[in-house]
Amino acid sequence: MNRQLFYFSVISFTLSACSSVDSKRAQGDFDYAKKPESKEFVVPENLDKPAIQQEFLISNKINHQGPVGENMDIRAPSLVLPIAASSRVVSESGEAIIWFDKVFEDKDLLVFIKNALISQLMSDDVSYDTVSSSKPSGDNLKGTSEVYESQWYHSEVETGWLFTDVELSTSMRFRYEFYLKPHGRSVSLKVSLIDYMKTDNDGGTKSIDPIDKQRAEMAMLNEVVGQVDYNYRLQQRENRLMRANQKLVTIGENKESETAYVVEMSLDNLWDNMPIFFEKHGFTISDLNETNKIYYVDFVKPETSIWDSIWGDDQPVIEVSDAKYQFVLAPLDDKNQKTSVSIYNANGEPLTLEVLERIFPVMEPGLSFRNFY
Repeated sequence: MNRQLFYFSVISFTLSACSSVDSKRAQGDFDYAKKPESKEFVVPENLDKPAIQQEFLISNKINHQGPVGENMDIRAPSLVLPIAASSRVVSESGEAIIWFDKVFEDKDLLVFIKNALISQLMSDDVSYDTVSSSKPSGDNLKGTSEVYESQWYHSEVETGWLFTDVELSTSMRFRYEFYLKPHGRSVSLKVSLIDYMKTDNDGGTKSIDPIDKQRAEMAMLNEVVGQVDYNYRLQQRENRLMRANQKLVTIGENKESETAYVVEMSLDNLWDNMPIFFEKHGFTISDLNETNKIYYVDFVKPETSIWDSIWGDDQPVIEVSDAKYQFVLAPLDDKNQKTSVSIYNANGEPLTLEVLERIFPVMEPGLSFRNFY
């Protein structure tokens, strides 16, 4: 029993010793820092002085007040992570700054990035103040700049089990500077730590190590960049759902008052994509008239097997007779935003309303190209 207690004590001492190692500071033998500087080499007067190679000289223009030995902070500096779409960093810059380029043409870029910052502050339960805002006017061709400041971020480290005690308390405030270029397609965001307070067992301080300051600024900027990326993904999802739920195909009439499909797509765009529709639904193009926008096709109902159903390779079938058909495309409005698709049989007769309604569940997603891209 005593032996087990001894082993447990040794293990506990070892773990506590390991946990006390400061990963921020250099470890090892620093006797070199205490060595006196060697005397200058003196050449006797009767001898020639050896040549001095300037490239090997060590300049005395260094920070003699900087940390030496174990006081040296060995942590690598933090980096800005451009994980959001069309984001980029300033090369060889130690500042916490990033540039965003326009992704959505229908969204104001500055407002989009600013909303991401506000969302991040709200999720952190931290309020903010508007410091300044300037917009170009008259002959001033400079871009738009806006500055915001957060209220205090508080964090505490508690120790103890039954009765806890605050061992470390840290508070920080940040400044967020936006700059929108005059063309409105690029905006930068710079984060700066403007206020700092730390309280521990040794007392309180308002000064912060330069590396800790940079790491705090980079971490805050990366939080905002992550929020921008999240907002981009939400917007892309909304756009996909909107396109998926949008009804692009209806049953109407062409300019000759014949029953036809009406597709909300430009004539040229629909014409270029029709071969994809034909290939997926059992039509073979035998001829075409590009001037009059007519496709001459042969239809053979695709054969499906039980294996197609099992593997999910079966395609929806258009329930019409195997025969020759004509697909005639024509614009329906002056803005060329709607196109009629008239389907004629081998005798040149348009398919009836009853047929168009029967095959509509297959034609609608097919002519919308919803499941092709």
